[in-house]
Amino acid sequence: MLRILNVIPFPPAIIPFAYALDLVLGDPEWLPHPVRLIGFLITTLEKALRRRAHAPAVERLLGVVLAVTTVAVTYGIILALLYFSYHFSMPLFFILSTYFVWTSIAIKSLKKEARDVVSALGGSGIGKARARLSRIVGRDTEKLAEDGVLKAVVESVSENTSDGIVAPLFYLVLGGPALMAAYKAVNTLDSMVGYKNERYIDFGWFSAKLDDIANFIPSRVTAFLMVCSAFFLGYNWRSSLKILMRDGRNHPSPNSGFPEAAVAGALGLRLGGTMSYGGVVKEKPSIGDNLSRVDASMVDSSIKIMGFTAFIMAGISLAARFMTIFLL
Repeated sequence: MLRILNVIPFPPAIIPFAYALDLVLGDPEWLPHPVRLIGFLITTLEKALRRRAHAPAVERLLGVVLAVTTVAVTYGIILALLYFSYHFSMPLFFILSTYFVWTSIAIKSLKKEARDVVSALGGSGIGKARARLSRIVGRDTEKLAEDGVLKAVVESVSENTSDGIVAPLFYLVLGGPALMAAYKAVNTLDSMVGYKNERYIDFGWFSAKLDDIANFIPSRVTAFLMVCSAFFLGYNWRSSLKILMRDGRNHPSPNSGFPEAAVAGALGLRLGGTMSYGGVVKEKPSIGDNLSRVDASMVDSSIKIMGFTAFIMAGISLAARFMTIFLL
């Protein structure tokens, strides 16, 4: 199985190179980003497929076509680029592989987005902070109080540690940069069409389900790495583990609750509760215990846990890549 997934062997050095590039540069606006191209592909396919959708059953079928086509095209193009560069020029192969890995992880950008919300809250006021928050969460932000804004940032950092860092590295080790890119396609599909609203309840069902499956293992790996991070950083790792085991499933998503619970326990926070999506109020189960006051320092602490979790996962990925080479 490993041999099939690792059609094109990539050198382990790509992992620390890409990790360092992300820490230093993040995702520069001027850089062509694969996720933006994937988003363009999804939008184009959706427009073409929706012309043929006239009933819920047809929409569901076309939703499968959208997801399968997007993932297959993404995987096929990246694999072809890497295959030909591998046989044409090893330096080019190294550069392309590093680029794809670098643009698939989001440590610096996640940290920046979270801190931008906190900075806006402390400087420009609650209105600006709500606007900044809307860039990284799917819920309505217009009526959130200060503690609601800060809790939402902590939740976003927790969830995206899995989606934006651990899961991509997990699939990198499993099947190289091409499979990593395929995962990003799944994740992008979910963020664009995986909503349970009138427009996407049928068309986006398969994309949402595919994302749930793809993140099942990585979300749980993320949560346990967060417990380890809490230990090394001096946070309450015992409570982190306790809340993870107790409240990890207290979330409508089968995956998001696990990293949220690990962070909530480490920081003594209660997350979840009443939220609004598109004007519709939804009651979510609470995660964690209300032991600490939510302030800007809690966001900073969640960022530190995210950063150390990324560091551990990068180290594990590097070791796993060496082991894979040995097994192959």
